[in-house]
Amino acid sequence: MADDIDRANDQAQYLLDVAIHRNRRVPSSRISAQFCEDSDEPIPLLRQQTIEGCETCVHCQGLREARR
Repeated sequence: MADDIDRANDQAQYLLDVAIHRNRRVPSSRISAQFCEDSDEPIPLLRQQTIEGCETCVHCQGLREARR
């Protein structure tokens, strides 16, 4: 027989599964920029291939995220 703790664990696991599912990366067909939108510096090929649809270099992306 399930007790309150078992039900709470089941609910916590369910909520975790839902959160993970929502945050899974959806395949994108967007093409990455070759040059950073903010600094006009070239974006390394590895970054372009790894992060589909990237628009900025690592440095500028860090600045954007810091402003949020």
